[in-house]
Amino acid sequence: MLVLPPYIGCVYLHGFLSSPDSKKAQELVQYFTQHNMQDQLLIPTLSFEPEEAIQQALTAIHSLQKTPDIKQVFVMGSSLGGFYATYLGQTENLKAILVNPAVRPFELFDRYLGPNEHYYDGQTYILEMKHIEQLQALEISRLTYPEQYLLLQQTGDETLDYRQACAKYINCPSWLEAGGSHSFDGFIDRLDMIFNFVMSESKS
Repeated sequence: MLVLPPYIGCVYLHGFLSSPDSKKAQELVQYFTQHNMQDQLLIPTLSFEPEEAIQQALTAIHSLQKTPDIKQVFVMGSSLGGFYATYLGQTENLKAILVNPAVRPFELFDRYLGPNEHYYDGQTYILEMKHIEQLQALEISRLTYPEQYLLLQQTGDETLDYRQACAKYINCPSWLEAGGSHSFDGFIDRLDMIFNFVMSESKS
């Protein structure tokens, strides 16, 4: 198994109503811990408010960037976290890994307006129009450096239309799998590929 070198740090962003306790997040924790690299990984608990979630992600990114010996930080996001990672990859000039990402979540969230129960903490959060407007403000319509993004997409995503991501990231390095699910089945088996991409030289 490929070992991520000590000069690289990762910020993982979970999806809507998810948490650092999600399966993919915990698989990352296990991988980094097994290789004595736990200080190279941060998984912030993202706020229900998009504006606040972005600030929490930025805090994690800047924290790793200030860590001695870490020379490169990349961001990885799943679902809504992939939407956030797209924004952060562009604005912070970072490599970004997008796992079954939400492309235009503000067009989908009208169905979630009102109370929503969190999958992990059991609390109820109220989705309002202001949250949808905050998401709209984060949309990146054109990627300046598409080669800095890696799309991991499964066609069996039961929550999001995979074709939207394939169209959005058509100029990006991509890994498209038939079947699977929104959770991205077999995520841990793709870590070597992800880290190889992160360590490769950027064209930008």
